[in-house]
Amino acid sequence: MRKEKFRNIAIIAHVDHGKTTLVDAMLRQSGIFRENQEMQDRVMDSMDLEKERGITIAAKNTAVYYHDIKINIIDTPGHADFGGEVERGLNMVDGALILVDASEGPLPQTRFVLRKALAKKLSIILVINKIDRKDARIEEVVNEVYDLFIDLGADEKQIDFPIIYTVAREGIAYNNVGDSSSDLKPLFETIINYIPAPIGDDSKEPQFLVTNLDYDSYIGQVALGRMFNGKLEMSKPYALCSGDAAVKSVRLSAIFTFHGLNKKQVNEVEAGDIIAVSGVENISIGDTITSLENPVPLPGIKVDEPTVSMNFYVNSSPYAGREGKYLTTRHIKARLEHEAFRNVSIRVELTDRADAFKVSGRGELQLGILIETMRREGYELMVSKPNIITKEIDGKLCEPVERVFFDIPEEYMGVVTEKMAQRKGKMENMKHSGTGRVTLEYVCATRGIIGFRSQFLTDTRGLGVMNSIFEDYKEWVGNFKHRFNGVLVADRMGSSNSYAHLAMEDRGELFIEVGTEVYEGMIVGENNRDRDLDVNITKEKKLTNMRSSNSDQTIVLKVPRNLSLDEAIEFIADDELVEVTPKTFRMRKMELDQNKRAVLNKTRDKEESIVVR
Repeated sequence: MRKEKFRNIAIIAHVDHGKTTLVDAMLRQSGIFRENQEMQDRVMDSMDLEKERGITIAAKNTAVYYHDIKINIIDTPGHADFGGEVERGLNMVDGALILVDASEGPLPQTRFVLRKALAKKLSIILVINKIDRKDARIEEVVNEVYDLFIDLGADEKQIDFPIIYTVAREGIAYNNVGDSSSDLKPLFETIINYIPAPIGDDSKEPQFLVTNLDYDSYIGQVALGRMFNGKLEMSKPYALCSGDAAVKSVRLSAIFTFHGLNKKQVNEVEAGDIIAVSGVENISIGDTITSLENPVPLPGIKVDEPTVSMNFYVNSSPYAGREGKYLTTRHIKARLEHEAFRNVSIRVELTDRADAFKVSGRGELQLGILIETMRREGYELMVSKPNIITKEIDGKLCEPVERVFFDIPEEYMGVVTEKMAQRKGKMENMKHSGTGRVTLEYVCATRGIIGFRSQFLTDTRGLGVMNSIFEDYKEWVGNFKHRFNGVLVADRMGSSNSYAHLAMEDRGELFIEVGTEVYEGMIVGENNRDRDLDVNITKEKKLTNMRSSNSDQTIVLKVPRNLSLDEAIEFIADDELVEVTPKTFRMRKMELDQNKRAVLNKTRDKEESIVVR
């Protein structure tokens, strides 16, 4: 039975191709907002981090009406690191708008999200956005999308997709380039005519699959998902089916449907709609709410396995506890368990240390977002360098491999090729655009690109663009260097000063400002050589009768290299940590005492020489 009053769609795209801007325009033109209501740009990016970074991190629901047909829209992230959000969103829909930039064409993340949509046999509408760009190459981009569909093994029905051309920023859509239009009517009409109405039978046993979790300070835990069959009513008891666990009786305290950006409370919902419910304790993603008398659970949600892990430690530095509210093992464990509970692509495991937890995810960006979120919530913690998760396949040790794409000016091709060779990357394609830029395609172990992005931007003077996507697990390619320079390490506690900074300028590049409080074992800069160096960054100038305290006021110091949290996580080595607090973050050695660290380094060097022999 087709529920013609509903359409459920997801909007998928590469990062920054304009999908959230397009959702803004759809909301404006559907009459959801009052004429005089003030509406900010990218309204679906509600998280502070999303607004700051200009990317979508969490999948979010909204709903608009067109000719009395309710269109439920899932705005999904465009980055592969948040693939868990994409996979959950695609479980709720019958079709997808794949958004592609009219100049850049389909990029690596486009391939990732399209592969997921095709695997679920969703109906696809191609939207070519930003057709007003001066460098738009619309026909070429359409052909590239067709090639991508064929490459991903799409069937004949999936390849026969309609194409809509848009300028999302202005809220205009066209059926053909050169048509006249002033709104998104062509897009809405195509959605209604091409995306199939959801299948559902109100007379069957209720089946509500939980695909996302939210929390409301007034009503508590909220479960979001799709109503596949039957109806849910406020007055009836239902069964909660969770994997192999026993069925238990539950009652709903509230039922919601989506209307624009808000949830609308109702007493009953029907099959085919995307809804939210509250009042069910200990509910998890993948659970089914169904009939108590005759429970019919749905298959759980399967997502790709994590490929990268990091260790999260309780902060043990000399400055611990100065800024954070949540410092203890109990606090950090509870927060990580909460994250794993609502995000199925995150794994949290205990370690042999009581104050450490192993957290696994899709990539360093996903874990970096989690760390930044915890920092803003008032947590203090320390994190290790990201490590890849290996597997044994057919008796061989295998590691995750990524397909990496570089778009760079031709003059930087040599340095990028050299750096990728050091990381045992294999070039598979090279294409000159004829505009002075070249596109390189590599297959490289995930280990090789951890920490490489910041070096790449430095090498290309910020003019290069780097994108990567998980390819497969392949045989271990051997060891290679992660970082080619050592670090400058403070040898005592104190406050850095301009005299010591000046003395360090020929030793390397500093990461800290004058006046920064440091402690023994804290990393203050990058050494020019390939070994670590303990330095006195607090050393003061001795004053005599011939020298006064203000005689060096005219000295101009080099501007320190200010690393972001993501860059710090990429920069650290295996024996280093990043200390994260609500106001600051510092890089440090795992072992702070320089004498103990020297003994450990000698032991490590001896073991490595034995292995080489």
